[in-house]
Amino acid sequence: MIGRLLVLCLLFLPSPGSAAPLAKDLFGAEKAASQQRPQAIGSYAKGCGAGLVQLPETGPTWQAMRLSRNRNWGQPALVQFLIELSAAARQVGWAGLYIGDMSQPRGGPMRSGHESHQIGLDADVWMLPPARLNLSRAERESLSSISVRTDDQKRVNGNWTRAHHLLLRAAASDPRVDRIFVAAAVKIEMCRTATPADRAWLQKIRPLYGHNTHFHVRLKCPPGSRRCETQTPTVADLSKGGDGCDETLTWWVTTYLDELKNPPKKPKGPRKRGPRDYTMADLPRQCAGVLASD
Repeated sequence: MIGRLLVLCLLFLPSPGSAAPLAKDLFGAEKAASQQRPQAIGSYAKGCGAGLVQLPETGPTWQAMRLSRNRNWGQPALVQFLIELSAAARQVGWAGLYIGDMSQPRGGPMRSGHESHQIGLDADVWMLPPARLNLSRAERESLSSISVRTDDQKRVNGNWTRAHHLLLRAAASDPRVDRIFVAAAVKIEMCRTATPADRAWLQKIRPLYGHNTHFHVRLKCPPGSRRCETQTPTVADLSKGGDGCDETLTWWVTTYLDELKNPPKKPKGPRKRGPRDYTMADLPRQCAGVLASD
């Protein structure tokens, strides 16, 4: 650990006249998890993960996709949840699950893609029902998921099935889950078809752009992760104590789509910094120890 710490100290200190190294490059270079007690540190979009574990590439009811990214890592709670959800997928008629990006071996900002997925509590699950669970590594790189919404973003398409609804209900009903991001059209359809007596779980289904080929599960901070920051507003706040099937949902297929066609003028000034701009100084100080650990 001492050797790693010295090297990282040199990395964290920029040379005269140069900028500090970016956190995405430091975390993106790690190939294995830290040898520490599991801890989610910081927030979903500004943090890191200690003691993460790797979801096995293949199991009886799942396959991890895009293995070249090395993003099939997570807190033990996330790995266990995904294994259990993949088994539950068989109860709705699927063979299991294709699981997309989780986190990097030590979490942190990524060089490409997600702004969140930084503390080992986020995972993308493909909307594509697995045809088989013995895909080769090459097939996992080339196979694509399916979209379950129309191109105008207002409705689900013919790829959406009752099994999708049941799978999402099972995931949202799990007490470990904080929220699940889906395309707005999916939430609208689920609001329309959910039974009046069984709607409490709908609160956790949250509309968000870009989630038409996968759904994004986010777990709550695990017990013992004292430095994990709970997301705010809560789903209860966002849903006003209801199920989220209200005017805030309609906004996604009206005002939001209008603004895509006619974007409002952006205020002048410097671009807002994001996760790919972060240096180690932007992250919780404990993240330096995560990088330095063996």
